[in-house]
Amino acid sequence: MGSEGPPAVTIHITGFKKFHGVPENPTETIVSNLREYMNKRGLPKGLTLGSCSILETAGQGAVASLYKTLQSALEENDSKLTNSGRVIWVHFGVNSGATKFAIEHQAVNEATFRCPDEMGWKPQKVPIINADGAISQTRETSLPIQEIAKALSKKGFDVMVSDDAGRFVCNYVYYHSLRFAEENGIKSLFVHVPLFFTIDEETQMQFAASLLEALAAFG
Repeated sequence: MGSEGPPAVTIHITGFKKFHGVPENPTETIVSNLREYMNKRGLPKGLTLGSCSILETAGQGAVASLYKTLQSALEENDSKLTNSGRVIWVHFGVNSGATKFAIEHQAVNEATFRCPDEMGWKPQKVPIINADGAISQTRETSLPIQEIAKALSKKGFDVMVSDDAGRFVCNYVYYHSLRFAEENGIKSLFVHVPLFFTIDEETQMQFAASLLEALAAFG
């Protein structure tokens, strides 16, 4: 029995389009090319790459499409997977000032946008989910992020675990996703990547592929 390995996992991916100050978002490229990249590389046994979606870099105005994306993938998995199958959402976002990859441990129930999002919304100290209470409320991923980060570091990637996903759209989406994941018995993770100017595209594609492999093993 012990040789069977971890149970089957389906991983769904999102990235973001451009936004103020970032005319070309690396996560749009990563997510758009990831399926072809993984097909060439070869998926680990038991791993299915589900939907690969690109989200508008917007908060309130994009929530409906975010939930539609989350829900449709869940329904798709219900029809395909047995009860042993695991579902993980991985959201990629860019941190234009970063020099390394950051695996985000949590999201905070606060929207304080430093600039308007792509739909013109610029909230300040607003709860993301009113029903959750104060803006200091946090939601944490249930994935073993320390082990995942360690596995990625061993492969040569400059990666850190972060407790602060900011207060912009990345944190906004992650908070909604973590809440959705908890309600539906699945898991969610947000990962910040640098610009391609800082870490080149090929290295970032290798990182994304290695992350999926780590999630298949530890998730």
